[in-house]
Amino acid sequence: MNLNIYRHRLLTSLRTLPSPRGWVFCLAVSAATLALMMVIGFVTGLYRLQPTEPGLALRMLVVFFIPALGEEIPFRGVLTPGPNDSARPRLEIALSTSLYTLWHVFEAVTFLPAAAPIFLRPDFLLCCAVLGLGCAVMKRRTGSIWPAVILHWALVVIWQTWLGGVSALS
Repeated sequence: MNLNIYRHRLLTSLRTLPSPRGWVFCLAVSAATLALMMVIGFVTGLYRLQPTEPGLALRMLVVFFIPALGEEIPFRGVLTPGPNDSARPRLEIALSTSLYTLWHVFEAVTFLPAAAPIFLRPDFLLCCAVLGLGCAVMKRRTGSIWPAVILHWALVVIWQTWLGGVSALS
């Protein structure tokens, strides 16, 4: 296995910003991802509207680094190919999305046992897969992880602040 490919992918994805057309594409993918996750979450009861959780400013900062940037670097920056990176992009996108989803199971059974009641729910894992796929599609099309980081960050902040995520994890 040539690790230089993965190092190159990561560095390129960190240095690349989407074109204006790429940002429009990412906005459309983000809207579709958000819509599908909202349907899944509200239909199954995973999401429920609640008053604003305190600590929004600190949450926004922490979520940017963990999980948004911290998970996008390995799963999209390293494992997801850019526009001209691979002869098997669908396979690599499926692999990165699957590993990203399974990462949440691993977290729940190892170092985040308090999250297990949520992280092991099939609807939560389906939302993880939808988010992972949306982020991977944006990375593949634009070569940049930044739209994925922004989407990941925004969705986790929304979930933790207004949709029951903080109370579900405590």
